[in-house]
Amino acid sequence: MRSLLPFGLVCITMGLWSLLGTHDVGVWAFEVLPLAAVLTIFVVRARRFRFTWLSYALLTWFFVIQCLGGRYTFAEVPFPRALLDSLGLIRNPVDRLGHFFQGFVPAIVLREWLIRRRGLHSGGTVFGLVTGCCLGFSASYEVLEMATVLLCYPGAGPEWLGMQGDPWDAQWDMLMALAGAVIAQLLLSRWHDRLIAAARSTPAGPTG
Repeated sequence: MRSLLPFGLVCITMGLWSLLGTHDVGVWAFEVLPLAAVLTIFVVRARRFRFTWLSYALLTWFFVIQCLGGRYTFAEVPFPRALLDSLGLIRNPVDRLGHFFQGFVPAIVLREWLIRRRGLHSGGTVFGLVTGCCLGFSASYEVLEMATVLLCYPGAGPEWLGMQGDPWDAQWDMLMALAGAVIAQLLLSRWHDRLIAAARSTPAGPTG
């Protein structure tokens, strides 16, 4: 079983880098702390149930993205102007990428949990459940963002939400998460199934 230490070191390093460089601790807390809490729970419970290394690697990658948003806000993450121009992009694309992985990463983690802990078989039922849950999670996040703005930033909603002038920002965010969940399963399911099978065949210690 691969050690979780490298993933932990990356997360701690990025979390500190993000916090020390942020201009708004409230934004940093909103972007970084929820996922940090989830990762902490995963580490604490790793003795009882350990996910495949793919799930931990993807969660680490997602945490890195959230740290970027916490440090700069997603609308202000440094992105080469020349690259934006060459791609014909007006708005900073990091926000869209973040929401894509908001679906991509949880899809693999939830898929593994359903197969290994709930005994479901890889296939259409798992695909549908994972896709629906990821879309629901993304929608819930948009509602949470709205509530945070109304309570804490009532005068700076569009800026705090990083809408960048797009009135359909929330809908695009949910669509990107949906696309991420579907693409993750289409691209990684067979590989993921092999990793799950290998984890099941490991006799020592907790599953995973």
